[in-house]
Amino acid sequence: MAAELTSGPAAGPVARALCAGRTVHTVRPAHSADGLHRTVADYAPVLPVVATVLLLCVPAGGSGPDGGATARITPADAASAVLVLWCAVTVLRSGRRSLTPAAAAVLAAPALAFGLAAVTSADPYGSLPGFCRYVQVFVLLPVSLVLLLRSRRDFRLVAYAVLALALVQGAIGVHQYATGTGASYMGRTVRAVGTFGALDVMGMSTVVAYGLVTALAFALAPPAGAPRWFRGGALCCAGALLVPLAVSFSRGAWIATGLAALVMLFLTGLRLALRVLAVLLATAVVLVGGAGVGSELIGARLSSITQVTGAPDRSVTDRYAMWDAAASMWRDAPATGVGLKGFPVHRDGHASLGLSSGSDTEGAGADFRREPLLSPHNMYLLLLSEQGLAGLTLVAGSWAALLACGVRRLARTGRTGRTGRTGRTARTARAGRTVSAGRTAHGRGCGLAAVGLLVWQCVDFLYADIGGPSTVLTGVLLGLAAWWAFAPAATAPAAASADRAGAP
Repeated sequence: MAAELTSGPAAGPVARALCAGRTVHTVRPAHSADGLHRTVADYAPVLPVVATVLLLCVPAGGSGPDGGATARITPADAASAVLVLWCAVTVLRSGRRSLTPAAAAVLAAPALAFGLAAVTSADPYGSLPGFCRYVQVFVLLPVSLVLLLRSRRDFRLVAYAVLALALVQGAIGVHQYATGTGASYMGRTVRAVGTFGALDVMGMSTVVAYGLVTALAFALAPPAGAPRWFRGGALCCAGALLVPLAVSFSRGAWIATGLAALVMLFLTGLRLALRVLAVLLATAVVLVGGAGVGSELIGARLSSITQVTGAPDRSVTDRYAMWDAAASMWRDAPATGVGLKGFPVHRDGHASLGLSSGSDTEGAGADFRREPLLSPHNMYLLLLSEQGLAGLTLVAGSWAALLACGVRRLARTGRTGRTGRTGRTARTARAGRTVSAGRTAHGRGCGLAAVGLLVWQCVDFLYADIGGPSTVLTGVLLGLAAWWAFAPAATAPAAASADRAGAP
């Protein structure tokens, strides 16, 4: 008579059965390694995306060979190349994942624009680095995410990685402000820049804004079956990120974040939107006003937004001069522009004499230096000057199509809090009964995040352009927006999309 004694709840019945002289057959539990293997297999396709996002926590390092911040190859850049290769191998091995015709047309349009600008450039060889960078950010990374993300669970995992990155960078930025170890701003080293350094003062504000928009989206529309604390936790994250965003002193990021938040609140519904807005405003008042977190400097920066026409500061004057130079380049080559990476070459021939020779940078571990002004700090004017009307139409048209398709799909999911079903589902979940995913708006939170992030980027491009380590994250953002706009799994029922309720 052979039996196997086990520990735990089954040990008592087994012992009693042995004493009674009966044969006991026990079932061995599944080995923990098997469960770990299944978990890794479930998340394997999306892990390169998460790694690419989290590697932006690594300090950016020094400047590139030209003295600027745009020529550095960071760990996140290397990870993005591995991500694209991983996607290609996955697609070739499976032989079943492909883009829909609409997705292929929208995502291929920028590639056509970049190729046309490179071929028609006066210096095609000099345009090659720009062509590779543009294709990486605006074509390869978005396509890779559309092909790799299989469900809303994968989308949320990437979104949570973005939020984690924002919290880390934001904490570093607040510490820099509090200890006076940030980048130089108005003669004081108090500007929060995170690990991106003084050469990329917009990097941390961009990352923090991405995280804030993501947290707000999931606070407005938590995943089906999420625990009761989920919404409160998301709101706390959004409120906490207001502090590093404020001490980044980035006017463009402030404006873009405010408009993106308003769009998401409008798409959610008035009642819930007003409650969430009240919480965020109260948090902002306490942290920025009541606690005195940079209130004087922030107030001066806010007032400068309304003075950009009457009494602009030096940075605004230089920006206007570069915008005029970009428009002048386009007038000289209206169809295809001056070529990729052509703005710095042609800048002096088109800019006014009032343009500064460079921008002063200092602090956050870097010595004083003057950085050359290599772009107009307006993505649309950069496209217009370097790629002409053809490039601007194809690239900006692609973004507009992504936004239109994303908003249309989001509208079809129904407004959270506006139907009785959503309320009944929430009450059923609180009562501990099973919640049917089919009774809730599929992927509402993912849709809000995708639309909000894309709105943020489109608005921010009015005051900024690509450049620096955080550019890789822009490609990931566009990939999330494209996945929501075109992937069938984005709004499929949980069973069909392999979406686990409440899972990442």
